[in-house]
Amino acid sequence: MLKREISEKLISWKNQKKKKALCIIGARQIGKTTIIREFAKEQYEHFVEINFILDKGAEKIFEGKLDANTIIENLTAFKMKELEPGKTLIFLDEIQECPNARCAIKFLVEDGRFDYIESGSLLGVRYKEVPSYAVGFEEIVYMYPMNFKEYLTANGVQESTLKTLQTCYEKHEAVPKVMHETLLKLFATYIVVGGMPDVVQTYVTTHDVGKVIQLQRSILELYRQDISKYSESTEKIKIKAIFDSIASQLDDKNRRFFLNRIDENGRMNRYGNAFLWLSDAGVALPSYNVTEPQPPLQLNEKRNLFKLFMGDTGLLCASCMENIQFELLQGNMEVNMGSILENVFAQIIKANGFSLNYFESKKYGELDFVIQNGMKVDLLEIKSGNDYQKHSALNKVSAVENWDFGRKIVFCKGNVMEKEGIEYYPWYLSMFYQQEKEPERFIYEVDLAGL
Repeated sequence: MLKREISEKLISWKNQKKKKALCIIGARQIGKTTIIREFAKEQYEHFVEINFILDKGAEKIFEGKLDANTIIENLTAFKMKELEPGKTLIFLDEIQECPNARCAIKFLVEDGRFDYIESGSLLGVRYKEVPSYAVGFEEIVYMYPMNFKEYLTANGVQESTLKTLQTCYEKHEAVPKVMHETLLKLFATYIVVGGMPDVVQTYVTTHDVGKVIQLQRSILELYRQDISKYSESTEKIKIKAIFDSIASQLDDKNRRFFLNRIDENGRMNRYGNAFLWLSDAGVALPSYNVTEPQPPLQLNEKRNLFKLFMGDTGLLCASCMENIQFELLQGNMEVNMGSILENVFAQIIKANGFSLNYFESKKYGELDFVIQNGMKVDLLEIKSGNDYQKHSALNKVSAVENWDFGRKIVFCKGNVMEKEGIEYYPWYLSMFYQQEKEPERFIYEVDLAGL
């Protein structure tokens, strides 16, 4: 069983005295069902799983009256199981297939006898089919492919090593040379393997990259089937065209996605829903250009200018026509490495809870990522070559008098160092780049003595 960090969130949720239903959203094949089953096995005496794709007729449980007693009666009859209050987890998998079930969560949570987890691969793209949301009765958790820390653990890296690395990151200390070189090689394998749990397990068990690529391509085909099955008929061709062009468009010098490469008459108002579908399905990660790298970034976004990354970098490598895996594993990071590295970091940054933005202008050049972190904006540059201390855009933007920034970071193949206010970290330490923690308590009281 691969260790996943989301397990801690699941335990924290279970320990809440008055809990909502937990709704886990994420792309297909990232391990949602597996982790929930394992969690149920360890934390509950009784477990009931309803899969609305595999369990034919399960949607009938939620037909007619949606009060708790009727639903629970239907559910026990369908599964032929007795449910024990306070000791039972009910798991509603692929819940996007049964919109009524999503509506009924409100009544089940209010009833309070059992705990509920909902999950689905395409919840984001099928929201229109839900008559009414259980607002206030669901806790939403987004799940992503395995991050690099999870990947290291799966490959046998010890917790003590991870603690050493975290110390190096936090104290700006160089990583020991042998450890540094080994981790660069492991990061290269992560680029090729990616974070899909079945793919990671295949690599860990066999170290057969051929089998890895074969499995990745089957997942890509599964995504294409989902597009055919779940997207609206008017959007299918558009979504497939965008999906199949992600790799080639990222390979372009500036990585920007150009609609006219898939449709000479393409306009954003015609393709907007197609991009949204891929984003909501967790298949693609859009990064939007901002007019200036200042907070709040969301208000500065130019939604018609964006880069489109693959949700998993291993899948990106598998979708490339040329055989780049061998070159990457041999340490040749110059071969298409710019685009692939950016994709890795888009994946890492998104999984760490940040929104994706970049900045580009004729005057200043391009910054790979501008990230709002609390009230500040961090500037991130991703360098693939040996000249990682050359970053003219970062220098120019940093010098603008009326612009204020948080951290300026270059992720590169070099070791930890700091020079002229710029932090340099090896690629693999990006796993520790996290959001600023908000205070657990924020008490503010107005003094009424003056009234």
